Amino acid sequence: MKKKILIGLFIIILFITAACTKNDLTDNAVLYKSTFCGCCEGYTSKLTGAGMNIDVKNMDDVSQIKVKHKIPSEMQSCHTMEIEGYFVEGHVPFEAIQKLLNEKPDIDGIALPGMPSGSPGMPGMKNGPFIIYSLKDGEAKEFMTI
Repeated sequence: MKKKILIGLFIIILFITAACTKNDLTDNAVLYKSTFCGCCEGYTSKLTGAGMNIDVKNMDDVSQIKVKHKIPSEMQSCHTMEIEGYFVEGHVPFEAIQKLLNEKPDIDGIALPGMPSGSPGMPGMKNGPFIIYSLKDGEAKEFMTI
């Protein structure tokens, strides 16, 4: 009887450890945004609601972060997040961030260019699929479509 209880406790501990490890992937996200950007607040709220922990850094000029990551102007948006050695540019849905962190591809980051209507943190209805791009050394390729 004691052996069954110990085995049961061991299995529960394994599940709890696995769940905590998965959440740890999102514990070091830093989002750089303009001090006056309201949609960035909405985006942060969506991601924290999905379980991410984000340190928000307000800046007078976010362009220096985009230059640091070599994000081409046509791929830029209003904010940039750094997480697990990658950048996430713009209103990228949580599913794409999960894919990035789970697959750990050899890229610099992902981007959803512009500020598409209906994307996380943006008002309005979604007008079509969101094409998220991967970037490596400034070169963009399709990462996924949502």
